[in-house]
Amino acid sequence: MDSHDFHLKQSPYSDPGAVPADLPADPRELAALVRNLLIHREEGGHFGYAMPEGRRHEDAEARYVSVILRILRERRPAPLTQHRELDERFAGTCRDFALLMCAFLRATGTPARVRCGFATYFEDGTSPVTHGDHWVTEYRLPDGSWRLADAQVADGAHDVLFDPLDVPRDRFLVAGAGWRACRAGDADPEAFGVPLPTGDLRGLWFVRCNVVRDLAALGRVEVLPWDAWGLAAKDEPEVTADDLALLDEVAAVTAAEAASAEEIRRLFADPRLTVPAEITSYTTYLGVRQVTLPESLRG
Repeated sequence: MDSHDFHLKQSPYSDPGAVPADLPADPRELAALVRNLLIHREEGGHFGYAMPEGRRHEDAEARYVSVILRILRERRPAPLTQHRELDERFAGTCRDFALLMCAFLRATGTPARVRCGFATYFEDGTSPVTHGDHWVTEYRLPDGSWRLADAQVADGAHDVLFDPLDVPRDRFLVAGAGWRACRAGDADPEAFGVPLPTGDLRGLWFVRCNVVRDLAALGRVEVLPWDAWGLAAKDEPEVTADDLALLDEVAAVTAAEAASAEEIRRLFADPRLTVPAEITSYTTYLGVRQVTLPESLRG
C-alpha cells in the first residue's frame, strides 16, 4: 500500500460506516460540518451553554467515528448535514474533531491523517503552558503537499488569526517537532502540556507521550488522548538512553512533512511503540482504567 492509499483508507477508528449521500467533498465545507456536529466538552461556557455533566464526562470516551455518529443520530434523527443546536451535538475533545474530519476527508477521496501535538493559539496567559496539548487533521493537496486543518476552530467558532484549513506549523507543532525543540534546548519542556484546574500536566514526559500517540495516529491507530502504553507509560526515571534514541528517531521522521507510510510502519512495529492488547486509559473524569483492545485496533 503506497502512502496515498495508506492515508486514504479508513482505519477501524475512523470508519464511519454508511456515508451520508450529501456529504460535501470540499475540505472547508467538511470542517464546517464537523463544527456543526461537535462541541468541545470544555467549551460550553464559550458558547453560553450549560453542558450536562454526564455528557461532558462520557461522550469523549467513544473511540470510534461510528459510535460518534450513532450518538448524534440518537440525539437528533435527522441528516447530519442539517444544522444542530448545541444540545444535539457530540461533546468531544480536539481528538474527536480531528478524527471526524479525517474520516470525512477519507470518505470523500482526500488522503488524511490525525496529528497529535501542541497548539499555541489557545493560550490565555494564565498558565505557564504556552504549547497546549492538541490534535488536528492533516490532509493532502492534489500537488502532494500536506496541510494542517483544525475543525475545532473552523467556521468562526474561535477567534484565530489564520486560516483554520491551513494552520501555520509554528502555531501547531506536531509532537515530534516539539520533542526535537525541547531536546535541542530551543524550547522549555515545562511550557508543553495541558493546563487543568487541579494542576498543570506538563514537561518532557508529556511531550514523550504525545510523540508515541502521534506515531500511532500516523499508523492509523487513532487512540484517545489519555491512552498510554510502552514508552508513553514509562515513568521518567525508567526511560533509557536507547529509549531516547528511538524517540529521537521517531521525532525526526514524524516531524517531516514527507514522512512515508513505510517509515511509519517500520517504527510502529517496535514493541515499545506499537499498541498492545492491554493499554492504560487515564480518563479525565472516569478514573484510570485498563482497556483490552481487539487485534484489529492495534495497527
